[in-house]
Amino acid sequence: MEIIRSIQNRIFEIRGERVMLDRDLAALYETETKSLNLAVKRNLKRFPKDFMFQLTKEEYESLRLQIETSKTGDSLRFQSETSKGRGGTRYLPYAFTEQGVAMLSGVLNSERAINMNIAIMRTFIEIRRLSLHQMDLRSHLKSIVDHLGEHDIQLNQIYDAMENLLDDKVAQKKWEDRERIGFRK
Repeated sequence: MEIIRSIQNRIFEIRGERVMLDRDLAALYETETKSLNLAVKRNLKRFPKDFMFQLTKEEYESLRLQIETSKTGDSLRFQSETSKGRGGTRYLPYAFTEQGVAMLSGVLNSERAINMNIAIMRTFIEIRRLSLHQMDLRSHLKSIVDHLGEHDIQLNQIYDAMENLLDDKVAQKKWEDRERIGFRK
């Protein structure tokens, strides 16, 4: 369970896709980022654009700021792994979609990579399951809110009817029938 939580913390949403960065995958596979990227480049035909893409500077900066402001220990790990050249990062990281991560299992053949790949696939499945459950809860909540809205309308109609009845009662009471107040002769 701890490994799944660790993996979940390394999955980000970029361009509407859940992805993992090359650095995080390399750390999980216990290899260098450079080695992972070299293995991918040697097998580039296996990684079309919907399996892997390189982040833009804007995406990278936005992601970096998100990670630095989070309170997890991952921010320190991410900062220390960033390789700096003269003008900043030497290269922008690659992001791998779920299918790209699955394709890595055919490229990296170590025992650790195979076991970690299984754990990563289970994590993606768990996230998908939780996402579907959350969508189901949202639809139930929406139906409850709609139902309560109907009750509000009905209650307002009841209050209006009660006010009308009270107004009619007061209007029916004649002036002479009212109890006199003040001094009597």
